[in-house]
Amino acid sequence: MKKIIFGSLVLFGLVTVNAQSVTLNVRLKPIQTLVINSAQKVVNLDYTTKDDYANGVSSVNADHLSVYSTGGFQVKVKSANAVLQNGAKSIQASSIQIKATAGSEAVTGAQYAQNVQLSATEATLVTSTVGGVDKKINIEYKGAGANAYLDNYIAGQTPTVYSTELTYTIISQ
Repeated sequence: MKKIIFGSLVLFGLVTVNAQSVTLNVRLKPIQTLVINSAQKVVNLDYTTKDDYANGVSSVNADHLSVYSTGGFQVKVKSANAVLQNGAKSIQASSIQIKATAGSEAVTGAQYAQNVQLSATEATLVTSTVGGVDKKINIEYKGAGANAYLDNYIAGQTPTVYSTELTYTIISQ
C-alpha cells in the first residue's frame, strides 16, 4: 500500500502545470436608432373654421418618435424646404412650430425643446446625457394663427395643400 501511495505522490509530483492567459475585451460601439410611429407618417394641420385661422391649429402625436441609444444623444429635425410652395403661393416653414415632450416611456433627465420654428436647418428637439431602450417622444406640430394663412387658399383646390418632408436625426452626445 505504501508503494502505491508513494508511486502516486511521485507521479503527481512530476506533473507540471502549464498556464496560459488570454485578454478579454468588452468593446462597446455606439448605437442610435430613431423610428417614427408608422401610424403617424403623415401629419395634417387642417384649417376648417374661422377660429382655426385666427388661433392656429395643432396636431399632437403621442409617442411619435421611438429612441434606442447606447448613451447620451440629441434628436434633431429639419424641413426639406424653407418655403412650402403651391403654385405662386407659399408659406414659410418657420410659421410652423414643433414642441417635444416626454412620451409614455420617457427618457430619464432629457431636455425637451418647446416651440422650435421649423427650418431647413437642423434644430435640436431633445437632448439627453443618458441612453435608453425604446424611449418615446411626443411631438406637437402647430400652424400659425393670427390669420397668417388667410390668403393662401387657392380657388378650385379643396383643400389647398402645402407640404414638406421633415427629417428627424439622432446623434450621439
